Amino acid sequence: MEISELPAPNPVPTGYYRWEPDEDDVLICRAVREETPDVKSFVFAPRFKRQFEFVSGQFLTLEFEIEGETYHRCYTISSPPSRPDTVSITVKRVPGGPVSNWLHDYFQPGMMLKSTVPMGVFSWAGMQAPKYLFLSGGSGITPLMSMTRSAYDLALITDICFVHAARTPSDIIFHDELQFMARRNRSIKPYFTVEDNASGHGWSGYRGRMTQSMLEVICPDFLEREIFVCGPRPFMGAVKEMLEKAGLDMEQYHQESFDFDDFTEETQETITEATGDLDSDVKRYKIEFKKTDRVVYCPEDITVLEAARRAGMRLPFSCAKGLCGTCKTQIISGDVVMEHGGGIRQREIDAGKALLCCAKPTSDLVVDR
Repeated sequence: MEISELPAPNPVPTGYYRWEPDEDDVLICRAVREETPDVKSFVFAPRFKRQFEFVSGQFLTLEFEIEGETYHRCYTISSPPSRPDTVSITVKRVPGGPVSNWLHDYFQPGMMLKSTVPMGVFSWAGMQAPKYLFLSGGSGITPLMSMTRSAYDLALITDICFVHAARTPSDIIFHDELQFMARRNRSIKPYFTVEDNASGHGWSGYRGRMTQSMLEVICPDFLEREIFVCGPRPFMGAVKEMLEKAGLDMEQYHQESFDFDDFTEETQETITEATGDLDSDVKRYKIEFKKTDRVVYCPEDITVLEAARRAGMRLPFSCAKGLCGTCKTQIISGDVVMEHGGGIRQREIDAGKALLCCAKPTSDLVVDR
């Protein structure tokens, strides 16, 4: 086939997938990564064998049960849709914040959270602008990082000027990854500005808050670009005012906010409905693996083996149909239900053994693995 006969390539930079509603309402933590001294990324896998479908810039509303209280929080997805097997959020510790501190201090791989489907319209999905300017402050970098990671993964030749403001050099989130992507894809150009020094960190880059004169040096054609802004409310207010004074056509301006009152009425209704759906009772049981000292939370409708695998554990198994007996394990405490295929004898079941590939918990378990 001649090249001229091939169909035209899809110009959409990201946003091909959609996460269908009414599924994946429980996410399993696969990894926790420290980004800066007070920022961590939490990587989640879906409860079932499927891929996440969302567009860069969207957020999740997660439900937290902390000391008897229920909290709902919106977090932007920091991972790109081009890596659909997992999804990540990046959270900054907030002094006195019940959720961010709990995430930082107690949340770990194997634990689970209820989640709405991805929502939000702060995205470049579907746009075909040749040049973008991303401006972020603090943890507001997350939606813009998702877009940049997408551009890198898809090898897009899209001019991205990315300016991030942080308090000190040690507070720059994703600094090394942005520099790495810039070395491999020259159309990605990151810049950083800091307000203060940090012990042990030399800094020869930009200093001070983002100003028009700084932008004119970093990105002289910024008025020609599609501009996405995310950060604390004072940061976004100052940036918007600066761009308006500079003469930007505000049709090119896109701003993210996680102040619930700033969402449109339609979006608020969607979030409220989705949050209400989270209240539907999905029973989850705590599974303690005694020998490996791991803890996994398992929904009542999946097997212990499946929950452990999704949490990143490697347990012995072969047929996964209750036939071969490879995953036969002593249940030290707790109860399960099994529909096995003959891989375990009744006397073994009576002695407390189970096939993890087909055992679903009906209570918290302690397992001899």
